[in-house]
Amino acid sequence: MLASRPEMDEKYIELFNDSLERCASRSDFLSRFYSLFLASSAAVAEKFEHTDLKKQARMLKISLYIMMLTSGESEREAQLESLARRHGRAELDIKPELYDLWLDRLVQAVSEADPKFDAAIEVAWRRVLQPGIDFMKSRY
Repeated sequence: MLASRPEMDEKYIELFNDSLERCASRSDFLSRFYSLFLASSAAVAEKFEHTDLKKQARMLKISLYIMMLTSGESEREAQLESLARRHGRAELDIKPELYDLWLDRLVQAVSEADPKFDAAIEVAWRRVLQPGIDFMKSRY
């Protein structure tokens, strides 16, 4: 079961959403993230060796909104359960430690793309995405 986000602090959701909108308005945001992420680890590069990164970027954008929009609701949990299954041992075999690297590189890309990036926005990205990351790790 996905941990509920008691009052995921509306301010964090708002900061995350506003930042995501600024980042998403830049055509190079997700490609920059994938460039950083793939360069961060040989294991990551290997996992994406035969991946259509344009399609992957579209799926990532959708996933970011899913992680933000709901807090512990069954629809969100069903979406994350599907993602977790796909990324689990039986399919893509994404090891739990790669999620931390994923988040760090994503925040780095945000810091480069969002002209208003500051410590509060970094905290917002991490707080909004961490429950979903924890869920994914728990399903490995």
